[in-house]
Amino acid sequence: MLNRMRTLALAAAMSVVALPLVAAQSQAAPEDARIAERVRKEIVTLPFYSVFDFVTIQVEGDKVTLGGDVYRPSMVRSVERVAARVEGVNEVVNNVEAARVSTFDDRIRIAALRAIYGNQVLNRYGIQSVPPIHILVDNGNLTLEGVVNREMEKNVAGIVANGIFGVFKVTNNLRVENM
Repeated sequence: MLNRMRTLALAAAMSVVALPLVAAQSQAAPEDARIAERVRKEIVTLPFYSVFDFVTIQVEGDKVTLGGDVYRPSMVRSVERVAARVEGVNEVVNNVEAARVSTFDDRIRIAALRAIYGNQVLNRYGIQSVPPIHILVDNGNLTLEGVVNREMEKNVAGIVANGIFGVFKVTNNLRVENM
């Protein structure tokens, strides 16, 4: 039993590599990929980075372009600051946007978090330090970003999200990891 738990913990830790931060394209130079991975690591280890944040990373030489949405306004500056600290980065273009303050959207965020990570099919993703399914809410419109292992899990996440009271529209941008 203990070995099985260790194996599950190891598998969960290894799947952190598939966090939803978009790195450089596969045809990009190896140095660009290394810089993207270092920037990704710095961002996901920020103290307040959560499932309500989703940052994309594009690297072109020594220029890093950040995009996506974050829940806390202070995270916009934080992701830019940590990206600029990475060795090999000379320029950071920050296109990250902060979510608007809304108790209505906050209620949807919490309901989506509970529904998705409480679902029997998807709950295994919730044990990771930064779960791979990110929940973005803007004026009642819910967007799912990130990575799941199977098409069925992507579909389940979309169905669960569509069942949340108060959501006007669901956009399921989850990517399926090739296994």
